Amino acid sequence: MPNTKTASLLSERRFMPYFVTQFFGAFNDNIFKNVLLLFVAFAGPQVLPISSNLFINLAAGLFILPFFLFSASAGVLADKYEKSWFIRKVKLAEIGIMCLGAIGFVTESYGILLLLLFLMGTQSAFFGPVKYALLPQQLKPNELLSGNALVETGTFLAILLGTLGAGIIASAEHAKYVAAGSVILFAIAGYISSRSIPEAPAADPELKFRWQPVKQTKQTLKIAHQDRIVFQSIMAISWFWFLGAAYLTQFPNFTKIHLMGNEAAVSFLLALFSVGIALGSMLCDKMSKNRIDVGIVPIGSIGITIFGALMAFSVPEALPQFESFSEFISYSALWPVFGYLLALGASGGLFIVPLYALMQQEAKPNERARVIAALNIYNSLFMVGSAVLGIVGLSILELTIVELFIILSALNFLMATYLFLQAPIFVVRFLIWILTTIMYRISHKNLHHLPEKGGALIVCNHVSYMDALVMSAASPRLIRFVMEEDYANYKPVRRFLKRAGVIPISAKRKGSIRRAFGEIEQALAEGEIVCIFPEGRLTADGEMNEFMRGIDLVLKRSPVPVIPMALKGLWGSYFSRHKGRACKGFPTRFRAKLELEAGDPVQPENATSQAMFDKVAQLRGDYR
Repeated sequence: MPNTKTASLLSERRFMPYFVTQFFGAFNDNIFKNVLLLFVAFAGPQVLPISSNLFINLAAGLFILPFFLFSASAGVLADKYEKSWFIRKVKLAEIGIMCLGAIGFVTESYGILLLLLFLMGTQSAFFGPVKYALLPQQLKPNELLSGNALVETGTFLAILLGTLGAGIIASAEHAKYVAAGSVILFAIAGYISSRSIPEAPAADPELKFRWQPVKQTKQTLKIAHQDRIVFQSIMAISWFWFLGAAYLTQFPNFTKIHLMGNEAAVSFLLALFSVGIALGSMLCDKMSKNRIDVGIVPIGSIGITIFGALMAFSVPEALPQFESFSEFISYSALWPVFGYLLALGASGGLFIVPLYALMQQEAKPNERARVIAALNIYNSLFMVGSAVLGIVGLSILELTIVELFIILSALNFLMATYLFLQAPIFVVRFLIWILTTIMYRISHKNLHHLPEKGGALIVCNHVSYMDALVMSAASPRLIRFVMEEDYANYKPVRRFLKRAGVIPISAKRKGSIRRAFGEIEQALAEGEIVCIFPEGRLTADGEMNEFMRGIDLVLKRSPVPVIPMALKGLWGSYFSRHKGRACKGFPTRFRAKLELEAGDPVQPENATSQAMFDKVAQLRGDYR
């Protein structure tokens, strides 16, 4: 279930009208597209201008083509103009397109409907960048992940309901009139909801727009490549859409050939997949506690690989021909397939939501819509690549759909490995999250004091060898810890600590001190968070040692805000010096309760060693 903060967004004007607008956009897209494809499937050959197979493939291509042609131009316009005004213009265009579409349905003018499908794709291409660029302007930083979770939930439920609704409309009496009225009605509903979206100022009103799609596409892709984290997020999201398109495309034949199901069974599998993504999106929000935590991304990726493979391997070798939908869902041998498909969708939700939020957060505000336009271009390319893989695998190599699903799981494993090698922070945070969750029950207090962006210095009491890991797991941003050089260079963990951004220092070597302070200064200048343990050593009795002057020296060179933090509950743990030295004997506590609390940021001119000692001591209190 969504948490209180997530649910509250649905009652607020700054989010709810936008949510309804984007829901009706995705819903109406799928109503129009799927009703058209169903009409084509059952139309006589004399009615169609071309063969039905060619028509269906052409329809798919015409809907996706505008994302290549117009996404870059849409990104420029979304950055240039006030966003709620821009959304209303796009939704008005949708009403016009749907009115023409209604005429096409009533007159059964399938050539015109193909053209209108291209126009629908164009409208969606113009809506895409502003849809995601609006969120960071309307939501607080700690609401961004919750907002994305709701958007992904709404989008996939809209796809599901639109697909199911198209089947109902296409089978209704006087279906072409019902379809005509429905698409206009849903377009009007989307426009009405857009009227209530609050203003969101233009990100770059001085931006010059010229109708140069090719040149703008090159510039847009160049912008996406400028920031490594943004580009890596784009690649990972596009890979998700590659997998999603592959699964969704194959569901009808997979159900018919391998599961012996009918049309209702296809809808059931689509529902499981969509509901799974919605559940995964909400679970991601709950696990991350409203913070953008990239440590969840590997969990989703591992789940996609494991559950995708398990779903393929769990398909029974021999099945009866099911006469009804109730027989299909009540056949117990298929339940593992259903369960793994639901888990596959949930893994997708865990994977995709933090990436969307991270991309929005890291993109420059005046370029955010163009970054999302680049994402749409790459999404389209990956989805075309997915179709090519399907054609090559099934038609040329003559693989079965089950074998194709196994290949998708293997490809996801390889792609995930590559992405994580390129962005090791994902893996580092995942491993830290797993380790600390297994070992402790940690509560966090006032961590909103950690800045979303910009450099800051954290000072904290030093209780055990687990202090840095506990703090890393709690922070949504990477923390650069200053660590004793002998520990940082310990061979079994040296590479891991380097990946985690540890800054080694030795008080006995002047060269090490100079090098460490240079790294600290550079990290703070680049907007990173650095943590030092000013006591310089673990506490031997549970009480705080005097803070050394390292704080004063750091702030003299890099005047940044200082955040006091206190670790509570680690004294007496296996990794503390409770028994005279750490790691002595055998552990006597497991899943101990800990607390990590942050205090108000202190301006650098007031953050002396003694002042910060008093702040940390006050936060810690008597809880050792």
